[in-house]
Amino acid sequence: MNYYSSKEIVEQVNKVAEAKANTSVPKTFVLALLAGGYIAMGGLLAIVIGGGLPGLSASNPGIQKFLFGAVFPLGLILCAIAGADLFTGNTAYFIPGLLSGNRQLKTIFKNWGIVYAGNFIGSLIVAFLFAYYTDIFGKDPWLSSTVNIGEYKTAAPFLKALVKGIACNWMVALAMWLAYAAKDLSGKILGIWFPIMAFVAMGFEHSVANMFFIPTAIFYGADVSWFSFLTDNLIPVTIGNIIGGALFVGTAYWFVYEKK
Repeated sequence: MNYYSSKEIVEQVNKVAEAKANTSVPKTFVLALLAGGYIAMGGLLAIVIGGGLPGLSASNPGIQKFLFGAVFPLGLILCAIAGADLFTGNTAYFIPGLLSGNRQLKTIFKNWGIVYAGNFIGSLIVAFLFAYYTDIFGKDPWLSSTVNIGEYKTAAPFLKALVKGIACNWMVALAMWLAYAAKDLSGKILGIWFPIMAFVAMGFEHSVANMFFIPTAIFYGADVSWFSFLTDNLIPVTIGNIIGGALFVGTAYWFVYEKK
C-alpha cells in the first residue's frame, strides 16, 4: 500500500513526537517561527482571494467561504512538507506516548510553550511586515474584509470560541494524521487539503491562524484591543485547540490502537 494503516499512523506519530522531544530548544524555536510564518502566509493568501469577493460573499456566501478555505491550506502543507513546528499539531502528537507512559508531561509542556511562542512571533512578523507594512490590504474590499475578520472573531462569547477551537483542531490534527498516513507527496498534500479547507469554510477557530488574522486587523484600524484579542479569542481558542487535538485525536486513537 502507498499509505499506512490507522494503527501504523499512531506508530508514525509516536516517532514524530520522539523526534520533537529530542530537538534542541533553539532549533525548535526556529521551526516554530517558520510554522507561524507559513500559517500566516496561508491566511494572507486567503484574504487576498476570499476577501476580494464582496459581491460573491453577498450573493453566494458558501462559494466565497469555500474559496477562502481552498487556499488557506498552503500554510499547513508548507509545515508538513518543508518542515516546521506547529502548536496545534503538537497537541495531538505527544498524547499517545504520554498515555502509554513513554512521555513525561513536563516535556510536553516545554515543547508546547516554546512552539506557541515561536508561532506567535512568526505570525506577527508576517502580519506586520508583509500584510501591513506593504499595505497589501490598504483599500477595499480587502481593508473591510480584514477589519471585519478581526472584529467578528473577537465578538464571540468565550464558550462559543472555545467550542469552535475544539472543532477546528479536531480537523487540523486529523489533517496531519492523514499526512503521516501518506507515503508520497501528492497524498500528503491531498490529505491535508480537505480537512483544512473544511474547518476554514465552516468558520472554526485556529489559534495560530488568529495570531495573524486579528493582529493584522488591529494594525489596519479594527475596533479591537490587544487585550480583547487575548481574552476574547486567543485564550478560549487555544484551550479549545488543546482539547480538540489531545482528546478527540491523540487520546481517541491511543485508546483504539495502543491501550493495553
